[in-house]
Amino acid sequence: MPDRDASSPSALTELPLFPLGTVLFPGALLPLQLFELRYLQMIGECERQGTGFGVVTLTQGREVHQPGAVAERFEPVGTRVQIERIERPQPGLVMVWCRGVDKFHIDATQQRSDGLWLGRVQTLPPEPAVQVPPDLQHLSTQMLQALTQLSAQPSVVPHWPEAWRLQDCSWLSHRWGELLPLPLQMKYRLFALQEPLLRLELVGDMVAPAGEQPPANS
Repeated sequence: MPDRDASSPSALTELPLFPLGTVLFPGALLPLQLFELRYLQMIGECERQGTGFGVVTLTQGREVHQPGAVAERFEPVGTRVQIERIERPQPGLVMVWCRGVDKFHIDATQQRSDGLWLGRVQTLPPEPAVQVPPDLQHLSTQMLQALTQLSAQPSVVPHWPEAWRLQDCSWLSHRWGELLPLPLQMKYRLFALQEPLLRLELVGDMVAPAGEQPPANS
């Protein structure tokens, strides 16, 4: 886990952590099916307290714990989520729809006796609002087409219910990072950047201005 940074202790909060083999971008919807006791208890605690939890990207270990498996390790930057819907179709199974809210950096971690990870985290500052430059306008056009098609598909919880900020580098680059079928490590590198224009420029290097098919949800 990363060393303590220069932030003050008062800026740190404790957050339950959910290590997954994915990258969750702010604004993205994450449906989960939970059956492990540690996560059933976590969701119950979040529901009672009206709080969320943090999603972090696995670098070692598996999403579902198995006896004798290697220890879970995960990246230092994650996404805090809010719970938008909970269903309990049968005992021991909880279906949860979560929305990525903002990014955090992990200062320290500990693991409870039930296996749940807890992190002392600091919320990262919001990214600056940067207008999409003219040479990257094709990314806005193609994303509009992609989101229009994907939003027409039925979903228990809408994928992108808020206004689509197609001229905002941060929001647009997060959607490209969410939808492009990239290797996990590359997705995380895009996610961990705090410079929205740089992230969008990197996306632009991967997406041709013309003749590109809409991105497929990975």
